[in-house]
Amino acid sequence: MGPRQLEINSLVVEVSDKQFEDIVGEAIDKIPKLYQSRLDNVAFIIEDDPSPQQRINLKLHCDQTLLGLYEGVPLPQRNGSTKLLPDKITIFKNPLVASSRDLSDLKKRVGHTVWHEVAHYYGLGHKRIHELDTKNS
Repeated sequence: MGPRQLEINSLVVEVSDKQFEDIVGEAIDKIPKLYQSRLDNVAFIIEDDPSPQQRINLKLHCDQTLLGLYEGVPLPQRNGSTKLLPDKITIFKNPLVASSRDLSDLKKRVGHTVWHEVAHYYGLGHKRIHELDTKNS
């Protein structure tokens, strides 16, 4: 997802690393089969927070964070090439937990973040993702 202003919730949602992995796994499983079957050579990674290098690369300000990040060559730009390193979708636990009201809200946010990053894999930009989000809300 694009940079977001960090809105820290006053309520604390507590989930273990295992619970969070399960939530991310559920979100990946909910990707429509049409899109899931075409996800090729993509690694889903969970990190606590964006790394300092990721923050620098994306020019994030101190009050901004990421919920997820797609790193790779989007499908439409590959021109049929299969000799690429794996694409990587990273889901960031701490910003997602900090911005969630409760467990249900966390699951919703993780699901949206996974979809958002998968959409980047398919070549969608933020504007088109936002249009689709608005249409489906």
